[in-house]
Amino acid sequence: MGTLTSALGRALPVLPVVAVIALLGLPVAPGGEGGATVADAVSGLVVLCCAVRLVRGRRRPLSRTAALVIGLPVVGIAVAAAGAASAGAGISGLARYLQVFVLVPAAVLLLVRDRRDFRVLAWSFVGLALWQGAIGVHQYVTGTGATYQGEDIRAVGTFGPTDIMGMATVVAFGLVCAVGLALGSGAARQRTAAVVCSLVLLLPLALSFSRGAWIATAAACGAQLVLAGLRRAVKVGAAVAAAVVILVGGFGVGTAMLQERISSITQVADAPDQSVTDRYTMWAAAVGMWREHPLTGVGLKGFPDHRDGHASLALSSGSDTGGAGAAFRKQPLLSPHNMYLLILSEQGLIGLLALAGSWLALLVCALRGLVRVRRTPSGLDCALVACGLLSWQLIDFMYADIGGPSTVLTAVCFGLVGWWALMDPASSAPESVPDPVTAPASLEEASAR
Repeated sequence: MGTLTSALGRALPVLPVVAVIALLGLPVAPGGEGGATVADAVSGLVVLCCAVRLVRGRRRPLSRTAALVIGLPVVGIAVAAAGAASAGAGISGLARYLQVFVLVPAAVLLLVRDRRDFRVLAWSFVGLALWQGAIGVHQYVTGTGATYQGEDIRAVGTFGPTDIMGMATVVAFGLVCAVGLALGSGAARQRTAAVVCSLVLLLPLALSFSRGAWIATAAACGAQLVLAGLRRAVKVGAAVAAAVVILVGGFGVGTAMLQERISSITQVADAPDQSVTDRYTMWAAAVGMWREHPLTGVGLKGFPDHRDGHASLALSSGSDTGGAGAAFRKQPLLSPHNMYLLILSEQGLIGLLALAGSWLALLVCALRGLVRVRRTPSGLDCALVACGLLSWQLIDFMYADIGGPSTVLTAVCFGLVGWWALMDPASSAPESVPDPVTAPASLEEASAR
């Protein structure tokens, strides 16, 4: 009991972040899409907890570089909010973008104190992925998932048919974290458990039928393998190949629908299906909006209002959704399903350069930290998790944008990456670093305390 109490006390600062991740395992109320969730509300409490700790610590929490990288997106977001069609749209859009890309990432970055806290959150990602993945596999097996080609077999977890990317995103994040932990230099039991988890998560990811998530996961995990070293890349590649052979040949996972979905990835230009046609049409509409307002865009939440004026007749009236406990309905297409084009159309070049510049700076700093930590293996798992998560997100943004209950997990992801890239002194490679809020600023202050 004493050991458990001590462990909980040591992890207390990051427990609110763990709570945000855990709450994403709760079912989403049917018809509640688009609104704030319990996880969103708790993410606000995370920001509040961080603010209280900052006030109590009376310390400057961030370096100038960290403050610049984390705060840079505010410029484009504020300009686009001022140019919104209505005050309500501007305020709601401003709140959402600040939550996902500034406030929650900054809070997570400040609440994580050392690499042990980082690993707690990484394993929380894996735990949530296993839970959602188990529900998704059950949906596929029992025919209670979202509707796909006339059958209720699509694995969507607790997110429902209106957020078909939710479970795929959660499982992909967990898989990337598991691969990073498996490739690190931690305890043998941790690495073995991570390998098992990564192999298990391949099945629900496949059953999500999400091509964008497949591409982003393959690219991110491939990058992790290369960054970890060629020997490990060969070993893990062989293990993944063996798992695929077992799943496809032994358990018959390679159904005709799954094989057709995989082959459709190479047919997006020659013979695209309606979903791909809709996506291309909305991409063209977003570019058209940007051409009319190149610097500031059409304003936050402005894409739906300007879509019909820029989209061709090839755009359908909406996507068919149903199954997983929800009735059939047409879900309107209100975004281009490309984060970069969404930013470009609503925030213009100013917003895109601010947000993309922040992400690029995070990527460069994260890779620099990985290069430094390679000299001292302690912390390699954290480096690989951070680089993998950021790589996955930046690639997936080419096929998706923010929206839905799982969006708050994107904010936590950016916070984890930000801690590794901006706060962890990888060059000295300590296993535990001082808390940026509560640690004394000098030896004199420590002795005074």
